[in-house]
Amino acid sequence: MDQVWIEYKMRVVRACIYPKDIQRITGRSERYGRKLLNEIKIYFGKKSHQFITAEEFAEYSGIKEEIVNQYLEAVS
Repeated sequence: MDQVWIEYKMRVVRACIYPKDIQRITGRSERYGRKLLNEIKIYFGKKSHQFITAEEFAEYSGIKEEIVNQYLEAVS
């Protein structure tokens, strides 16, 4: 008797945004991405060691969260 195994591949999508992500999403430089992340941290009252989520980036930048998440899914 043959057994059929179905493999489910679960993709892990990152929750945080890095300067390189901002560069690719906006078309600006990676340096701009670092600057923007620091501005977002100040805006949300985060400490320097804390991460910025896709949701926070979308809210601050005005880019739809759906677009940011599509990008993160594509690169994950």
